[in-house]
Amino acid sequence: MKKFFVIGNPIDHSLSPKLHNYWFKKNNIEAIYDKKELNSDNLKNFISEIKEKKIFGINVTVPFKKSVIPFLDKLSLEAETTQSVNTIYLDSEKIIGHNTDIIGFQNSIRDVNYDIKDKKILLLGAGGVAPSIIFALNKMSVSKIFVSNRTKEKAENLKDYFENLIVVDWGEIPSFDMIINATSVGLNNNDRINLDLSKIEKGKFFYDIIYNPEETEFLKLGKNLGHQTENGKKMFIYQAAESFHIWHGMKPNVDVDTNKILNQ
Repeated sequence: MKKFFVIGNPIDHSLSPKLHNYWFKKNNIEAIYDKKELNSDNLKNFISEIKEKKIFGINVTVPFKKSVIPFLDKLSLEAETTQSVNTIYLDSEKIIGHNTDIIGFQNSIRDVNYDIKDKKILLLGAGGVAPSIIFALNKMSVSKIFVSNRTKEKAENLKDYFENLIVVDWGEIPSFDMIINATSVGLNNNDRINLDLSKIEKGKFFYDIIYNPEETEFLKLGKNLGHQTENGKKMFIYQAAESFHIWHGMKPNVDVDTNKILNQ
């Protein structure tokens, strides 16, 4: 039976096994998907098991999306540009790193019928998934991307890859249409992003990449202020669907039952 894994540290929170094993069953694929907590010392050996065909695919989550790169033979354009890998597979005896977070974000925006073209975006956070979000935003032709990070230098470093970014100080709130939380603030129920968003105009879109908990304090604030809100569950599902497609050559059906599985 073919084995697939998601790796990270911590990894207990990951819902990837639940999703992929559901799709395996629905599509009559004889495989198993599990999660594995690793550290930097055993990362290389674990990834090498793909070449030995002991493992047939790996998803990567924090904090390894960049640190896996030296152990791969080749990167896709998306992974190269963002320096972020979340999907690993074998192709022609080479270990390939790809980034499906980009298409995951794009599809999640399309799914909620939000017209993002020519919109001004305020992105909170400069690490983790932030480069993938920026890549996707540029593909979707937004007008401006403001980036704010507690450590300003980290946000400035993103301009090495994306010259069109406008870096603003943490706490500065430029005029925007959509605000995205790409920080880890919110993973714990009482986490709050310490920003004053009470004075912004109505009709904005609050988007949080976090999907567990379903409604972070950031999204509660947005809702209480009368704005549209969306968590990262659809992004998570669509990035997983793209990984599934790469590994198995078929696209899983993303429907109401898919959401139900994650809520069980």
